[in-house]
Amino acid sequence: MSNTDHHVAVLGASPKPARYANQCIRLLQQHGYRITPVHPRFDEIESLPVTHSLDAIDSEVHTLTLYVGPKLLEPQADEIVQLKPGRVIFNPGTESSLIQSKLDDAGIEWFEACTLVMIKTGQF
Repeated sequence: MSNTDHHVAVLGASPKPARYANQCIRLLQQHGYRITPVHPRFDEIESLPVTHSLDAIDSEVHTLTLYVGPKLLEPQADEIVQLKPGRVIFNPGTESSLIQSKLDDAGIEWFEACTLVMIKTGQF
């Protein structure tokens, strides 16, 4: 699969350049990935249209990378499972045993890792 065919959804996308979610989007862009930023309040981030919720994504997601803490993430557990991403990356600070258990039950692969490091080291 080429990078342009690899669809990455970034939950917790941010327009603020200092935020890791924004750095992730920019790095994914540099590597040619197809990206869907997800945030309820923004319409555009890094010149990309923003989707306001996971259930509004209408194409297959190969990687869902998380930049939302467990308190805001856990109410979205069912949406995450229903999205059926190929894999989910829990970036530092997003870890949730509740969601990880639901992903296990659904047979969805997940990792606790840093997307930025994975991309920069060729592990993405």
